[in-house]
Amino acid sequence: MQPRNMSMSGVVDLAAVKAAQEAKAKAEQTRAEAARQGGVGAVSPADLVIDVDEASFESEVLQRSAEVPVVIDFWAEWCQPCKQLSPVLERLAVEYNGRILLAKIDVDANQMLMQQFGIQGIPAVFAVVAGQALPLFQGAAGEEQIRQTLDQLVQVAEQRFGLTGLTVDPDAEPGGRPAPEVAEGPYDALLEAAVRALDAGDLGGAVQAYKNVLSDDPGNMEAKLGLAQAELLQRVQDLDPQQVRKDAADKPKDVQAQIAAADLDLVGGHVEDAFGRLIETVQRTAGEDRDAVRLRLLELFEVVGAEDPRVAAARRALARALF
Repeated sequence: MQPRNMSMSGVVDLAAVKAAQEAKAKAEQTRAEAARQGGVGAVSPADLVIDVDEASFESEVLQRSAEVPVVIDFWAEWCQPCKQLSPVLERLAVEYNGRILLAKIDVDANQMLMQQFGIQGIPAVFAVVAGQALPLFQGAAGEEQIRQTLDQLVQVAEQRFGLTGLTVDPDAEPGGRPAPEVAEGPYDALLEAAVRALDAGDLGGAVQAYKNVLSDDPGNMEAKLGLAQAELLQRVQDLDPQQVRKDAADKPKDVQAQIAAADLDLVGGHVEDAFGRLIETVQRTAGEDRDAVRLRLLELFEVVGAEDPRVAAARRALARALF
């Protein structure tokens, strides 16, 4: 799913001079205190990805953000886009070699943190720099876009707050989870080609790459999810969002207007709005129009993932609307 805010625009809110100076001073004070106590020393690559809960948030995120930018990955086991995004974030955390720390938070087990960050949908990615929180993006994203965002984050952290990151020793004994491993599979090359095509904006190439996988392995879940997302992005890439939303508001009985608006809703991360719009359209249509709406709704279910509880609820609502 296309990220809603793939930029560092949130830093503008951080940039009030007084707040920035206070945060920088606090970070310097914390680092000085750590140095007097002997410092944290070198960490292993495995320690660059950590699991965090409400009890450890203060020490593992807020306090450590005084020495390194902490990227927070809000995820859940049932979230299919999370399963696509999280391995990329974990791999990049190791690749950035101490310039960032990745904290993974399971929203099902940490509802209070989810509420405090005002998260409306997952995956959602935030950063905490010198105790200051800022949103990075929501939804799955291409690796190149993620790299650009992390590069900006590292630059801001260093220039504004003097955070140079952690020292990483490959031979250090890991204190946390094992370093993430990328499993090899028979379709890795094709799936990687699809991701590269997405990063390059070649949506047609990405669609074809995913279809190539599915032609040999129809049950490949990664390819199914990737294809559904790529086709969604392909449908909306040339739309005028303002005109689409105007048409949907002015013509509630226009099936194609409602379908286009639902696509935009989903790309923007408004999952329940997209599902609700199409279910309401099913209720007031019949025949081929109703079937077109139903099929698009089923396609959007594929984008979000069958295990998402919002999909399960929408399936029940769709059944009621049809029968």
